[in-house]
Amino acid sequence: MLPPLGSVPQAGCGRGLGLAIARAFAVIGGMLPHPPLKEHYATNEAKPAFVNELFNKGAVHYDGIVDWGFLRSGSFYRRWVQKRHGLAPGQHVLDVACGTGLVAVEAAKILGSAENITCLDPSEGMLSVARQKLPATFVLGRAESLPFPDNRFDFLTMGYALRHVLVLEDAFREYLRVLKPGGKVLILEVTKPSSRFGRFLFGLYFGRIYPFLTGLFTRSRDAKAMMRYYWETMDACVPPESVLAALRAVGFAKVERVTQLGLFSEYVAVKG
Repeated sequence: MLPPLGSVPQAGCGRGLGLAIARAFAVIGGMLPHPPLKEHYATNEAKPAFVNELFNKGAVHYDGIVDWGFLRSGSFYRRWVQKRHGLAPGQHVLDVACGTGLVAVEAAKILGSAENITCLDPSEGMLSVARQKLPATFVLGRAESLPFPDNRFDFLTMGYALRHVLVLEDAFREYLRVLKPGGKVLILEVTKPSSRFGRFLFGLYFGRIYPFLTGLFTRSRDAKAMMRYYWETMDACVPPESVLAALRAVGFAKVERVTQLGLFSEYVAVKG
């Protein structure tokens, strides 16, 4: 991601849906991160299979796309944000929806090794790329059903994948369960700017320019489709207020959102 220039307090972004519409997509027992995208799948239950296939096919292109797409600043930001929010040597880390391991690689630099890092992802294609980067523990699985005992980890990260879970509260309950008392969750996301002009530029870049350049540089329809879907989920995502409310609803304490450049969201919470 782009190197942050400073924290900017912000009441909310992603207001394209608005809180009223976000509530309309609440389901029994929780909140959808976004409504089903009918162009790709008809129901929320069909979402995991579609997303897994999408990322399995696009995994080999993912790192390059993210690298140039965010001006080669991502590794600095991912390391800086984890260290700033308290990641320290000796801690046990769970990286949920680890993808190709971009967040975990930077965590290993802070910890001094990958010995205490566990990476979980539902895409075997993404995991196969991540395994080539660091000697962490890799597990195939989903955020809503973590195959780990209670009170196992000190620090839990999720980098730019919250939009791909089924129900926010289901994932957050699992995060709370596997964290040790006093453990911290750090969720990174890209969210719409609050200003009209900012939203215009956001949509122009992520909705049109980024997918077009992805297809041009990779010559891969799968990679272009992956980044087009990346945009569609950002555009349809519930506002930050809903994410914060879901974290509080499952029992997290000290819930807050820090924003960088009005675009990058850092959701932070602690298990009491």
